[in-house]
Amino acid sequence: MTTDTELRGELLAELHRLRRAVPELTGCLVASTDGLLIVDDAETVVVEGVAALAAACLGVSQRIADSAGHEDFQEVLISSTGGHVAMYLAGNGAVLVLLAGAEANVARLHHEARRSIAVVSRVVATAALTFSQALPEPARW
Repeated sequence: MTTDTELRGELLAELHRLRRAVPELTGCLVASTDGLLIVDDAETVVVEGVAALAAACLGVSQRIADSAGHEDFQEVLISSTGGHVAMYLAGNGAVLVLLAGAEANVARLHHEARRSIAVVSRVVATAALTFSQALPEPARW
């Protein structure tokens, strides 16, 4: 059985790969869709706050897409004079958040993030399976 530490290590390795592939990234993290931080590779940012806000933004964005009659919500990009925040739905229950400087190539950011979503989705699904296998059997009366 894969341990929690091994799964977090796999996620962290993917975040490190992203930072190497897109040097303009100032941070990246994976959070649950409930807003809890799972793992991060970020500097100078309160990652727990970003995780919570990203989950809230993702939830609102999904509802907007649903209300507009669009299916299969995927991502949100926030651009400001200071840079970009990109959030991607990663499987069932996780969000990948990328923080980048204003000079970042957004197309490259999306391209690399979409590669990472497959890894994050797989690891999060494995973690959910591992967790469910670790639960004690219900009492039989």
